[in-house]
Amino acid sequence: MDTETETTSHSDAATGEGAASTSAKLPTVPCSVVWSRGHAYVLEPVAGRTRWLGMDDRGRAEELSGADLQQRGWSRTCMR
Repeated sequence: MDTETETTSHSDAATGEGAASTSAKLPTVPCSVVWSRGHAYVLEPVAGRTRWLGMDDRGRAEELSGADLQQRGWSRTCMR
């Protein structure tokens, strides 16, 4: 069984923020799960478009676009 890990962020020394890599693409299959900043996000259809749904650090519902996740950095496995 082969497990593949895709990490799309790296540290920017100037700002300390993660920057998105253009080499990996977010999954497009509904109900796909990715991880960002220690939280899981599920791809769900919302009002005719797909959005990534998850929880923020305080347990509140959070809705992100694919561009938001690319900017924050994401992976297919949880990396805290």
